Amino acid sequence: MIANVKAALRRHLHRPLSGMLAGQDVRIDRPHRISAPQCISVGDRSWIGADALITPIVEYAGQRYSPRISIGRDVYIGPHVYLAAIHSVIIEDECVLSEQVYINDCSHGLHPDAGPIMAQPLLHGGDVRIGKGCFLGYRVAILPGVELGPHCVVGINSVVTKSFPAYSMLAGSPARIVKQWSAAEQAWLAPAQPM
Repeated sequence: MIANVKAALRRHLHRPLSGMLAGQDVRIDRPHRISAPQCISVGDRSWIGADALITPIVEYAGQRYSPRISIGRDVYIGPHVYLAAIHSVIIEDECVLSEQVYINDCSHGLHPDAGPIMAQPLLHGGDVRIGKGCFLGYRVAILPGVELGPHCVVGINSVVTKSFPAYSMLAGSPARIVKQWSAAEQAWLAPAQPM
């Protein structure tokens, strides 16, 4: 009986929000702040850690947006993630996001003559796509317009400001390629020239 109560409590504490398109065996730890769940999809067996802030922004500063945040199958997202979109953020299958990862497809308007920054419309900087099997280390920031090819590895505290091809290992602020996977060598190798 105790096992049944514990299982029911786990299902209640970790269940997806009403309106969210969620697959089988999705776990979303509490507490969390998730808005507009109808704009979010999460694939089978994915897990979102506690204190997540996931915000598809439907309206801001008097403007309406059509956001979509899509999280694939078998994705692990660590605690304190921040995901925001006014158009599109896609995290493909089998990705791992460590703690305190930041991903956003927009920025505040910063025109000096347009009034307070928080009252200016948001600017879409380009859709974000994190390719299948990517690993984002602790406190990685992915900025608007970035596309990472499959199986990229992004080191701790990196700020990714541009797109990178599959099988790249990135580090730094701004991030750059430090190694690339060699199928022939079956190893991560430093590029012939710094990138």
